[in-house]
Amino acid sequence: MKSNHTMVTGFILLGFSGVIENQIFLFPIFLCTYIITVAGNLSIILAYQLTPSLHTPMYFFLANFSLLEILYVSCTVPKMLSSLWSRCKSISFSGCAIQMYCFLLLGGTECYMLGAMAYDRYNAICHPLLYTVIMSDVVCIQYIVESYVIGAVNSLIHTTFTFSLPFCGSSEIDHFFCDVPPVLELSCQDIWVNELVIFVIGGCLVIGPFIVTLISYIEIISKILKLHSTSSKRKTFATCSSHLMVVTIFYGSTIFMYFRPRSSHRIGQNSVVSLMYTVIAPLFNPFIYSLRNQEVKSSIKNIFLQKKRL
Repeated sequence: MKSNHTMVTGFILLGFSGVIENQIFLFPIFLCTYIITVAGNLSIILAYQLTPSLHTPMYFFLANFSLLEILYVSCTVPKMLSSLWSRCKSISFSGCAIQMYCFLLLGGTECYMLGAMAYDRYNAICHPLLYTVIMSDVVCIQYIVESYVIGAVNSLIHTTFTFSLPFCGSSEIDHFFCDVPPVLELSCQDIWVNELVIFVIGGCLVIGPFIVTLISYIEIISKILKLHSTSSKRKTFATCSSHLMVVTIFYGSTIFMYFRPRSSHRIGQNSVVSLMYTVIAPLFNPFIYSLRNQEVKSSIKNIFLQKKRL
């Protein structure tokens, strides 16, 4: 028996294109947000590279995290800007699959890298005498590589399962990029297996590092409260609270997006929720880490002063 499914060769990303006036208003906002995000994260990378005193595990992770954020935001925002600027909202079938793979790769990597950064802070505060042994250069590099490998495997599984489904009827994706939940909505086939994969594998990828991060910070806060010096408490808490703010924004919006019942999804809600972890979090990260960190602020200021003198 022949199938009536239509061969889909491309999709249309609806995103924020409901009203023309909204597109004109949103384009400059998202363009400025993208430029500031890339410039802010790039400044942290340059500060790390050009300041020998920052060559410690904490700033090694921060520099790698900033590079990851630049790649992460570049995976979705340029296409969104293109859709807002022009009338062409389409993306090819292969282009959609590639975008989904890259986005899940970088997003999954970020989950584990945030966990590694929390573990680094835990060792620095709770085991200061053994810190340099536990977080050696080899171990730090190993954590970064493992984060990318785990992200790549997770991405391959979800992308393969999603694009092996038959698609029919509407090719309009109610989102500004090719994410798993909105693409699954277009399938002609029952997607319970895909939803199970999201809950099981996605749960291990997101919930696992999130629990590690929570446990690390419970131990850190417990250690901070035992400190006698008020200034030490303030300095330690300022460093850790920056990371905790990033974790809350990223994990909170991600868990809400991927681990809520399908029946609770609303038209346009996916795009709004996804903005939190695809655009807002990468934008806030350099400000949270630099403005609340005296060493990073001093390094960036010194770099600009040296450039002016040349």
